[in-house]
Amino acid sequence: MTLFAPLRPINRLLGRLGWALPALALRLFPAMVFFASGQTKLEGWRIAPSTYYLFRHEYALPLIPSDWAAIAATVAEHLFPLALVLGLGTRVAALALLGMTAVIQIFVYPGAWQTHGLWAACFLALIARGPGPLSLDHRLGLDRGA
Repeated sequence: MTLFAPLRPINRLLGRLGWALPALALRLFPAMVFFASGQTKLEGWRIAPSTYYLFRHEYALPLIPSDWAAIAATVAEHLFPLALVLGLGTRVAALALLGMTAVIQIFVYPGAWQTHGLWAACFLALIARGPGPLSLDHRLGLDRGA
């Protein structure tokens, strides 16, 4: 009997818990962060002037005009989190938000790698394992066999 033998039955028990709840948590928590960020970019149903200002000055990205980036980020921070919450197009939504996370990390807040690393880990797990059984993807048969 080895020192780590008592871990085997615990690991077997925990391994039977399944993917449903972890996948749901991996979808919901980052979705809430991105959706809340998207909400700060709006005034009513319009993009706030402060959003355009931030994308011109603080969030300036190479290769894309700042106004386009402001619009794209605002739409993406509403659309993809909604997709994650519903579990519809989960892998694509996770991939899109992983891309946004990379852009934020590289060009906007390079010192926030701990936070961005947590988001990236969530998205990578969803891309690799899928949305889980508590999702529209699963219910509609869109993620079977993946």
